[in-house]
Amino acid sequence: METLQTGPMVMGIVNVTPDSFSDGARFSSPEAAVARGRQLFEEGAGVVDVGGESTRPGADPVPVREELARVVDVVAGLAAHGRVSIDTTKPEVARAAVAAGADILNDVSASMHEVAAELNVTWVAVHRQGTPATMQVAPQYGDVVAEVGDYLTAAAERARAAGVPEVWVDPGIGFGKTTDHNLELLANLRRLAAQGAPVVVGASRKRFIGELHARSDGCTNQEVSTDDRLEGSLSAAAWAFAQGAAVVRAHDVAATVKAMKVVAA
Repeated sequence: METLQTGPMVMGIVNVTPDSFSDGARFSSPEAAVARGRQLFEEGAGVVDVGGESTRPGADPVPVREELARVVDVVAGLAAHGRVSIDTTKPEVARAAVAAGADILNDVSASMHEVAAELNVTWVAVHRQGTPATMQVAPQYGDVVAEVGDYLTAAAERARAAGVPEVWVDPGIGFGKTTDHNLELLANLRRLAAQGAPVVVGASRKRFIGELHARSDGCTNQEVSTDDRLEGSLSAAAWAFAQGAAVVRAHDVAATVKAMKVVAA
């Protein structure tokens, strides 16, 4: 894919949800979500990722009908302005979003490769230990880098065998990982990138960044708010690209695009 070969890509985030960890309820109407997505394209996003079900720790599942009502009009409103990704774990939502103009299926369950093959779209396989309700209770690994790498390699092989035209992989920062797990995965991104599939990293505004900010301020038992995590998010994005990631998901697209231009240079 030309974009991934010629430079880094920023994937902007539009959460059409009332309960997402960072911007829940801010863009929960279709009109607000489309306006936000268009703004992200104008700021330089190569893809806008639309999600109608929160994947934050502790989030409750959303019925199919409700998720469809949240995302389909938003995807349709954005598809004329750039590439749109649908962030879902439901085949019905994936099919409706692709019919509305999405051409990337961002799948945190890493289970819908056959749907992606059927729809002939790019599939993002994300590693997650557990479900949103349980994943941060007590995540454990023997070797987080090896286990996540093996999981994503197997997912990519299944997808290619099923006929998916393009596979991206995402180590799932914060999805069933402690801060130390997240840092170990980031430190070893080159091992994952060496497996061949374009690597997506989504660290923007996540809890471990808030924890690291708090530690730098001398606070060991608290974290800073999601709106105060820009510096750490940019640092993580710059590190990820320098270590071989092809795509980063970002809430703060304009700042991230500027940082990535420096990394690319």
